[in-house]
Amino acid sequence: MPAKPGQAAVLFDLDGTLTDPFLGISRSLQHALETLGYPVPEANSLRAYIGPPLQATFPKLLASEDAALAAEGLRLYRERYAEIGKFENAIIPGIAEAVSALAAKGYFLAVATSKLETYSREIVAHFGLAPFFGEIHGSQLDGSRADKAELIRHIVATEGIDPKRSVMIGDRMHDVVGAATNGMKAIGVLWGFGDRAELAAAGAVAIVEAPGELPALVEEVLSNR
Repeated sequence: MPAKPGQAAVLFDLDGTLTDPFLGISRSLQHALETLGYPVPEANSLRAYIGPPLQATFPKLLASEDAALAAEGLRLYRERYAEIGKFENAIIPGIAEAVSALAAKGYFLAVATSKLETYSREIVAHFGLAPFFGEIHGSQLDGSRADKAELIRHIVATEGIDPKRSVMIGDRMHDVVGAATNGMKAIGVLWGFGDRAELAAAGAVAIVEAPGELPALVEEVLSNR
């Protein structure tokens, strides 16, 4: 359901913010590369690729500008991820309590992720978080809304939220920059795949180390608009 008129909003990234998807994403990337005949990188070397849109990731992983090759890599990734990888995942300890507290404070909550919207809905429901969120927004099969700025612009228009009364919470620079592009503040989190330097350089108004810090900090950020 859309936000109520004048309701303050909190947008959450999914991967690295609500859940830790490392196993599912890294194994699905390895599957795609192996099937294409590329060397299979060690899993930890793939951490930097978690967060940005996959449409931007595959040309880098394949070291190629061949659009057809990148599209095949993405298809192979999704082939495994849709069946197995999406649930090779774990909820971030303490995030359910933080989300519940924010919902209880009367904020409109929405998921804003570059992950496919269909997968995102399944994952959020799987971990019991769906009741707290008014809506879940993600990318589409054609690649639209994979860019975080485009996605947040879509959410602002669709849900009728005021960017100046909203905050984006995420673990990568794309979350922070996407929010700023739409006139929205962002809080960075350190339990995901970005680090403090990345988030600070992107312009996060605050950076937190634990989910329990979020309810009070969101209230502080939105009251200082």
